[in-house]
Amino acid sequence: MNNKTLVNEEISLKDLILQLKDWFLYLLSKWKIIIAAALFGTLLGITYSLIKKPIYTASLSFALEDEKGGGIGGALGLANTLGLDLGGSGGGIFEGSNLTELIKSRSMVEKTLLSAVKYDGKIISLAEMYIQINEWRADWAEIPKLANVQFLPNSDRKVFTRVQDSILGVMYKNLSKSDLSVAQKDKKISITSIDISSTNEIFAKYFCDALAQEVSDFYIATKSKKARMNMAILERQTDSIRRELNGAIMGVAVANDNTFNLNPALNVRRTPSAKRQVDVQANTAILTELVKQTELAKVTLRKETPLIQIIDRPILPLNKVAFGKFKGVLIGGFLGAFFSIVVLLCKRLLKNVIDIS
Repeated sequence: MNNKTLVNEEISLKDLILQLKDWFLYLLSKWKIIIAAALFGTLLGITYSLIKKPIYTASLSFALEDEKGGGIGGALGLANTLGLDLGGSGGGIFEGSNLTELIKSRSMVEKTLLSAVKYDGKIISLAEMYIQINEWRADWAEIPKLANVQFLPNSDRKVFTRVQDSILGVMYKNLSKSDLSVAQKDKKISITSIDISSTNEIFAKYFCDALAQEVSDFYIATKSKKARMNMAILERQTDSIRRELNGAIMGVAVANDNTFNLNPALNVRRTPSAKRQVDVQANTAILTELVKQTELAKVTLRKETPLIQIIDRPILPLNKVAFGKFKGVLIGGFLGAFFSIVVLLCKRLLKNVIDIS
């Protein structure tokens, strides 16, 4: 039984080797077709390498420094005596992955696209620059609703038409899908890198710098918003009390003038002057406290204003990735030969099936 099984296995292996040899000889007989397909693939690879535009990547890295703690607790305690909230810690709403999502958000990308840059001697928006380098205007020329669409630098996003919103949406999808990359090297390290890829070297650099600036402005304004609001309230209150104090001082002077050389027995006539002096003393005390709280609010604002330190900016020339001719020859030739072999094998296999049936 074992000998018979061994013989059957030897016969099967022999048949397999013969079949492989037969298929190999068949492919060898078609060498002209395979070489022609490889040459055709090589030609396509070289053509693609010449047509394919190089991709430029602009990289920027920055670190966040958010000053917390210190002697701010005492300042907050004194401020509470007037019922004011001077801010405190802004929390971690823009830390880690939250900061990454902020950078990649549609709001930040669209604000960046509307920022002004100098290109070809003219001041235009990055959105207009994106349209030019992708040659969209040629496709829009025969479409009435698109022919006159413009994106002026620093224009108000709220007054845009539906068409402009749609175009900005397409730009955002294109950029966020493959061209924009944001990464934090390590959760323990607060260094974030932004990478922008584009076929236009200048656009990649401009967009990377502008996006970092937009995010920085928004981040700082948001983190210090509460402290700035409270400082503005204190400054208005201080100015108001100072005006009241000046008025009270003037009132004392007027009342004293009215009682000059007055008979000492007529004390009633001195009542207005006494009242105004009380106002002066009260307003002086209030103003002194408000000045203290205003200075404390300024200290809080400085502590609540985070520092975004740029570490590396994109510098021309940018890193370039191009599809080289040698790579095109190798990939094109290999794919041409491979697909020709597959087609030949499928063709013969189909023929065998038809002959058997």
